[in-house]
Amino acid sequence: MRRPIYLMTAIAAVSLALLVSGTGCGEKKSTVTAPAAAKEEPAAPSSPALPAATISLSASPSVIEKGQSTVLTWESSNAREVTIDNGVGTVEPSGTRTISPPASTTYKAVAVGAGGNAVAEARVTVTAPAAVTPPPLPAISDSEFFSANIKDAFFDYDSYDIREDARAGLLADVEILKQRPSIRITIEGHCDERGSERYNLALGDRRANSAKEFMVSNGIDPSRIDTVSYGEERPFCDEHNEECWQLNRRARIVMR
Repeated sequence: MRRPIYLMTAIAAVSLALLVSGTGCGEKKSTVTAPAAAKEEPAAPSSPALPAATISLSASPSVIEKGQSTVLTWESSNAREVTIDNGVGTVEPSGTRTISPPASTTYKAVAVGAGGNAVAEARVTVTAPAAVTPPPLPAISDSEFFSANIKDAFFDYDSYDIREDARAGLLADVEILKQRPSIRITIEGHCDERGSERYNLALGDRRANSAKEFMVSNGIDPSRIDTVSYGEERPFCDEHNEECWQLNRRARIVMR
């Protein structure tokens, strides 16, 4: 029984001695060599940025009358394609084009480039044609104007009623006198030779005043018109027949 105990004690002592000899008096530090730092690869050179397209557009003249023309002018750079809308289409990078828009129009030009697009606009205003003003009539005096336009009124036998042909003539006289408000007139009453002198003076007065009233009722200031009767005293024709008598039965209009 005692031998095995001695044996176990001896084994324990040997093991302890081996442990002490392996550890030593101090701690051994292990040295770890760090791997060498990786070398940086040089950066690849970047591609230069492509320039963007540019474009300008103008119209000269920018305001035209309908039916007239104007000229579009454009200039572009760095563009591989240029288009203009409203019927112009694809065009060269720079140039001009004559156009005749029927109405006011805004034209847009688009330049397409590898580095970006550009847009420009030009407005063409179309106006209605100016009214054509006729050249002014040559100036003539009141007396020339009066002589060229004013007509007398004629009457039936023993009557001072305004008949249809006289009505039309007096209306024309009214419109003529309205154009020259400075003109003043005298309406003379005339008769043919038949009847007494006194009777014809009265009939001539009625004829002159009948013509005046008609003109006043159609817009002529009464202060512009005087009347006088000459009866049969100043005939326009001296023959004794109806054709001649008709010429003498009148309201004659004269300028004063």
